Amino acid sequence: MQIIRYAPLKAAPWANGGGITRQIAAGPSGATGTGWDWRISIAELAKAGPFSPMPGIDRIITVIEGDLIALSVDGTEQALEKYRPFRFSGDSDTSASLPTGTLKDLNLMTRRGAFKGYAAIIELSKKRPHPVFADQFAVLLQGSATVSAAATDDAEPSSPAPAPEALGKFDTVVGSDDAPEISGRGFLALLSIDPVL
Repeated sequence: MQIIRYAPLKAAPWANGGGITRQIAAGPSGATGTGWDWRISIAELAKAGPFSPMPGIDRIITVIEGDLIALSVDGTEQALEKYRPFRFSGDSDTSASLPTGTLKDLNLMTRRGAFKGYAAIIELSKKRPHPVFADQFAVLLQGSATVSAAATDDAEPSSPAPAPEALGKFDTVVGSDDAPEISGRGFLALLSIDPVL
């Protein structure tokens, strides 16, 4: 079971000075710089301005802290409210304004033709744990939650189950074939990254 903790992630300033980004994960494994085929990050936007062009990249942006971002994508205005994922092309001429002030957004970027990304916001339940499968990442957006290894039929009856681990705000659970389970109260962003066959 792998957890990527948000607190120690290094912040990288944007070239235009409009914000900072903390990369959560990128692939393929070991990818650095722009050599990735998919990337998950959290950005802090401090001022309005243009987005950097990303030819060949499909993007999904979700406001996770703050109220609203106003995007202009190829001249079409889009008002994005908190927890409403929005898909657009990195090829598009995109700029943002911040009518309600600074905010944080969750970004999923995939290289077109290599991977396809999906984002959903899920309300957590203490009674029904939510599994995180291989090729998925689950980011705790709000509330209190724990993650535990999924129960398996072949587990030794005498061996105690590992204790659940607490998740902090914006901590990310990496999915696996063992499908760790998240339970609690609050909201979770579930990101899926599917290879294009």
